[in-house]
Amino acid sequence: MDLRKLKKLIDLVQDSGVAELEITEGEEKVRITRVVSGGQMMMSPMMGHMQTIPLSAPAPAATPAAEAGEPGLPEGHVVKSPMVGTFYRTPSPGAKAFVEVGQSVSAGDTLCIIESMKLMNEIEADQGGTIKAILVENGQPVEYGEPLFVIG
Repeated sequence: MDLRKLKKLIDLVQDSGVAELEITEGEEKVRITRVVSGGQMMMSPMMGHMQTIPLSAPAPAATPAAEAGEPGLPEGHVVKSPMVGTFYRTPSPGAKAFVEVGQSVSAGDTLCIIESMKLMNEIEADQGGTIKAILVENGQPVEYGEPLFVIG
């Protein structure tokens, strides 16, 4: 696998928030893994063997809106997107939304789905409370770290 293709795959993993990516081309295999703390990047092509490339990534930190310094957000815990993708409030077209403003949620409840690289990823509440705001419209693209919900 040439280095340009390897670099593109590394950039894709870093930009998408995907934890691990494995590619097989013929007898060549490459696995790119994100390491949350202290990882280093390896880039030595190995023909016919598995190659693991850990990438350093900052740990996502969910902070209250007041501490995050994000103007215009209601006070409370901000749930941010863990990846790049398309935001969906419902499990399927025409279905009832996972959550609505004013609804109580518990830690572990599904808040939305983010489609990334043709995979549907359920985003769960990391703490309980009441949904104070839904900050993204259904079907809208989202970026890594973009605020999605405020839980109070």
